[in-house]
Amino acid sequence: MATVMPDAAGPLARRMGIEVHELSAERATGTMPVDGNTQPAGLLHGGASVVLAETLGSMAAVVHAGPGRTAVGIEVSATHHRAVREGHVTATATALHLGRSVASYEVEVADRAGRRVATVRLTCLVVSS
Repeated sequence: MATVMPDAAGPLARRMGIEVHELSAERATGTMPVDGNTQPAGLLHGGASVVLAETLGSMAAVVHAGPGRTAVGIEVSATHHRAVREGHVTATATALHLGRSVASYEVEVADRAGRRVATVRLTCLVVSS
């Protein structure tokens, strides 16, 4: 498992309050507050869930890519299952495919009760850096 540097997730993740707790090519976990990441009705913004998921999946793909290579997202899709109004959400990115040129992840976003809030699929292209 890779060591998670505080600024490794980037400026958008910092702005949204994302914290990465676990990071390897096979799995990444992290949390994000609902407060500050809501849409006008006061619910967690679906785009915020996607940012959390893509942050974790992309970081895991970079670990998979290894030295001299990086990974860039090329496709993301999300299904939103449940509304959240408060607290934090936790996301777990699990590798579906770790190939030479493509890495794919399924990311489960859950509320503090462990109920699935969203399912996100991310595909990253592994390229030379």
